[in-house]
Amino acid sequence: MILTQYIKELLFQQECVTLPGFGSFVSQNHPIKVNRFTGEFTPPLRTISFNRLIQENDGLLASYIARRENIAYNDALVEIEKECAQWNKRLDKDSLILPGIGEFSLNAENKLRFLPHGKINFDATALGLKAFQKTPLKAQIKAASVVPPVSNASSKSSPMQDNKESLAFTPEKKEDDRSPFAKYAVIGVIAVAILGAAYYLGNQYLESERLKSTQLAEQRIAKNVEEASFDLGSIAAISYETEAKVETVQDNTITVESGQFYSVIAGSFRDQANAERKLAALKEQGFEKATYAAQSPDGLIRVAYGRFESKRQAYSLLSFINNSLEEEAWYLVEGY
Repeated sequence: MILTQYIKELLFQQECVTLPGFGSFVSQNHPIKVNRFTGEFTPPLRTISFNRLIQENDGLLASYIARRENIAYNDALVEIEKECAQWNKRLDKDSLILPGIGEFSLNAENKLRFLPHGKINFDATALGLKAFQKTPLKAQIKAASVVPPVSNASSKSSPMQDNKESLAFTPEKKEDDRSPFAKYAVIGVIAVAILGAAYYLGNQYLESERLKSTQLAEQRIAKNVEEASFDLGSIAAISYETEAKVETVQDNTITVESGQFYSVIAGSFRDQANAERKLAALKEQGFEKATYAAQSPDGLIRVAYGRFESKRQAYSLLSFINNSLEEEAWYLVEGY
């Protein structure tokens, strides 16, 4: 039974998912945000946190698993309790990673600490739309042109000029009897029209981006399903060539290169011996570039399948491990 997958599915539907005897995942909804001055758009977002105090069984998770696995409710509850007991035993020694959800670990005070991965937006209405920023439309109103006054001629005109002036027709100028209020009203109507057009075009753009994101998500899902249907056979040794200008930092236990890296983490360990065994096991499995990553803020030793300067290489390896090997791993950006 893949308990983690069922938890993720319920987090899209429920605000609280309780694991009896372990704790509860609690979600928080963040509404859509549009800043019409800066052009920033943030889609609806649902983030998750963990509450260790809520452990009483509400029957939601067990009922859901019973329907999906086609088993009795009590059998599903027993399976959940067994899985949670294994998680508690593992936390006594190492960290616990739930792919797509987050990482659990015990701090120096032996209190449970939860670090969400944040890779999944559990708001189903977002449809894969990401935050973006567009340049807002600026309305510019041109000032009315000023007609220069005509100067009076002081010289005497000739008879020919008098004759021409008698034949010329000069339309009578009417004084502009419009009040300043009427002028401001016209400017206000123009400004409202421009803002209305900007709002309409902005909504059209958002709708277009949402449709594009939906189509892209469907294409990625179809691609993953197509790739998962092939028999990969035996796994050959994996080799990655990376060259990085880094600074070597050495402490009393391990040596880790500092710099901008993108790491695929296999596990976090408080005991150095356990970390060394994990690193040796990865290299025996063919991950020749397996190494140590930067330690966590709590001092846990992180062992990585590989560390890269290229984000694309890290994502490629993470996808291979999660989808093809079906192993637990998560993505970490190591800053300077």
